[in-house]
Amino acid sequence: MSDTVLNCGYVPLVDCAPLVIAKELGFAAEEGLVLNLVRQPSWSALRDMLALGHLDMAQMLSPMPVAMSMGLGGLPAQIDTLMVLSVNGTIFGVSNDVAANLPDIPFGDPAALLRALTTRGTQPLRIGVPFHHSMHRLLLSYWTSTVPGLKVEEITVPPPRMADAVADGFVDAFWVGEPWGSVAVQQNVGRIMMTGADVWNFAPEKVLAARHDWVEHNEDAARRMMRAVYLAAAWLDVPKNRTLAVEILARSEHLSMSPDLIDPALSGQIVPRLNDAPKPIERFVQFHKYAASFPWRSQAAWIAHQLGADAAGLENAKACFRSDLYRQNLGAVGADMPGASEKVEGALMYETAVASTRGHMILAPDAFFDGRTFDFHPQKR
Repeated sequence: MSDTVLNCGYVPLVDCAPLVIAKELGFAAEEGLVLNLVRQPSWSALRDMLALGHLDMAQMLSPMPVAMSMGLGGLPAQIDTLMVLSVNGTIFGVSNDVAANLPDIPFGDPAALLRALTTRGTQPLRIGVPFHHSMHRLLLSYWTSTVPGLKVEEITVPPPRMADAVADGFVDAFWVGEPWGSVAVQQNVGRIMMTGADVWNFAPEKVLAARHDWVEHNEDAARRMMRAVYLAAAWLDVPKNRTLAVEILARSEHLSMSPDLIDPALSGQIVPRLNDAPKPIERFVQFHKYAASFPWRSQAAWIAHQLGADAAGLENAKACFRSDLYRQNLGAVGADMPGASEKVEGALMYETAVASTRGHMILAPDAFFDGRTFDFHPQKR
């Protein structure tokens, strides 16, 4: 098997970990890949580099392949999601000024937080999100839509600039992936109020994506990359590996920051504000367990629904999430597969055993904060 060079774009966030570990611990090399990780300054830059063919693959926000395939924003392109890189891992926080005028609210109570934010006056709440077609923005819209009286102004801020935007008063609140929420806390400019999982318990956050035509012409390279990333994700979910994972991610060629800012996400110990005791968050970010890397086509349909797609758009979105390739390419490395590729999103309130290729697997809760569910079948909605 000859070595194949793959250029893969990423944005410096904790949840780029499966790509970094695949490279640094040799999972990619064992598959005959020379994995070249190409750091990008923003999601829009990464999107354009992939669409124009300057990147072979990319870490992407889960709505990006769906939006690009729908022709929304920037350069339209048919993009495939080969697998999910991470589930959850985001936080919602407010500036210290906003926090000072809020009543005492339990951490992780989205309904109570919404009620409190609606009382702050008539001025729109300026909320920083990393990209318009992001899970952050979709969860924000879903959450705030339940209280029509809350006026929100969404402002796009690249993740590494989020703490500065809060400090400068450019935004009043922020929805961002770690470690950038913890950076705002450490700089004493913001307070974390809840996690993204408090709105949707099991939201696909980042995905491994490639152009559809590239995948068709590079089937073997795609297969090898998927296997390497799958094994790296499994390694990351082993608790004893956390210390080494933090050390690797902290290196200058990757996130280039203190391990103390990276550890909270991987340990699930989130510090809401400066000098607070950490709050343990179960399943804060998931890479492998609970079929985290499986590209559920119903998740793609939910994303498309939030983006305003019609019935045909939902079907096109589902085709972007390549559960077929996941099944085809990862069986040889022992991946357990759910019996179906689609499910009713939001229906699982507890850890649940479902049919799988090995008999059964455990899925994590995937409930929405308001108790609603999403059935991807148009005729049933």
